Amino acid sequence: MKFAIIDVETTGLSGSGNKTTEIAIVIHDGKRIVNEYHTLVNPEALITRHVVGLTGIDNEMVATAPTFKEIASEVFELTKDCVFVAHNVNFDYNVIRNEFKSLGVDFSRKKLCTVRLSRKVFPGLRSYSLGKLCNYLEIPLFDRHRAKGDTDATVILFEMLLKNDSQGEIGKQLKSRNGEASLPALLAKETYYNLPERPGIYYFKNANGEIIYVGKAINIKKRVLSHFYDKKAKEIALCRETSHIDFEESGSELVALLMESAAIKHHYPKYNRAQKVSNKGYAILAYTNRKGIVQLGFNKSNLVLNPIALFFTVNECMQFLESITETFQLCPKYTQLISSGTAAGKCKHYRLTNCKGICEEKEAVEHYNKRVEEALNSIKIENKSFAIITKGKTLSEKAVVLIENGIYKGFGFLDETISISEFEEFRDYIKLQKNNSDVVKIVQQYILKNENAEVVYG
Repeated sequence: MKFAIIDVETTGLSGSGNKTTEIAIVIHDGKRIVNEYHTLVNPEALITRHVVGLTGIDNEMVATAPTFKEIASEVFELTKDCVFVAHNVNFDYNVIRNEFKSLGVDFSRKKLCTVRLSRKVFPGLRSYSLGKLCNYLEIPLFDRHRAKGDTDATVILFEMLLKNDSQGEIGKQLKSRNGEASLPALLAKETYYNLPERPGIYYFKNANGEIIYVGKAINIKKRVLSHFYDKKAKEIALCRETSHIDFEESGSELVALLMESAAIKHHYPKYNRAQKVSNKGYAILAYTNRKGIVQLGFNKSNLVLNPIALFFTVNECMQFLESITETFQLCPKYTQLISSGTAAGKCKHYRLTNCKGICEEKEAVEHYNKRVEEALNSIKIENKSFAIITKGKTLSEKAVVLIENGIYKGFGFLDETISISEFEEFRDYIKLQKNNSDVVKIVQQYILKNENAEVVYG
């Protein structure tokens, strides 16, 4: 069996734009080095300043180097029938596989990760980064963050792993078909296997125990696994740093969404973008036009003084307006679904056909406005007090989300046997949370999308 021990340096750009700037390959037969290859690579793209500072490889250095297309056949043949070995193997493997994919070539090799192997063969270390392992094992490491220097050090590390692999971990990894090779290199497989297949939130943590990502899921285990198979640059970077995963069950998607929002705002994780700052989104509004007709529409929420409902996207606003237009037989012309300047008679050509003719002055304004008022009363949560009852974390409990006077108070869990006789009693089971535009939108959208939701009004 032959092993291709590989390290690549890249431009540091995201997604498919992350191109190779340097590659080093050492072919090892399990006893000794039998071949070597090393070259700079012209990525045909700009190298980020951060990467230039880290590796020392700049755009001028690679300007006259061969492109990956020019070295592809040599790399392909050199690694053919070899096991692909690297430190954090998924990163290097995915970069090279994407390079070949851009050329219309399928690149597939068995993989071995020296980080994962080191965790098994040399357990108990605080860090398994290449630099820290080299210090601990007294491996000489020159030209750190350059392909040749890192590959030479990885070769020595691999030889030490071969020598000290008394439990046959290399063979286990090569024979594994349970997806373990797709797990982040720093993550113990037991951590993943212990994740529940139930709703809740999960925390990705780095080697220092810092929360670097928070997510929510209907099925925690399944959602976590999807991160490991995602080949976007952000996901690859996240997985490379992930050393442990914690979780909290929620019982329902609604509570998971609320828990996720609170956790993101509390921990401010490195890899979460959404909800670090409240998303202002879009607001449904109502106003009376010059004809006395109450019109509905939407605008950016920061431009609406008294929003009726909040949504994340324009498309959600349109879908909502379509729904109430049809339900309450409103006119598309006066719900911002078609232009207010559209000629009379246009509504009958619109796919929502319930308009009673307010746009053609065939219906009294007061009659039309009454239906608009009914529509508004059906959706406003402003100044209302209510509790939403959903599934709990176990069959013997239920979850409660509490709103008082239009303000989100928090959520909690109570045993199925507990009987609530007064609305105020819900407070005794609630873990208080902060109110903000994000949680208001979460609650509103849940009510709007779940007509049969169990709601108790105060």
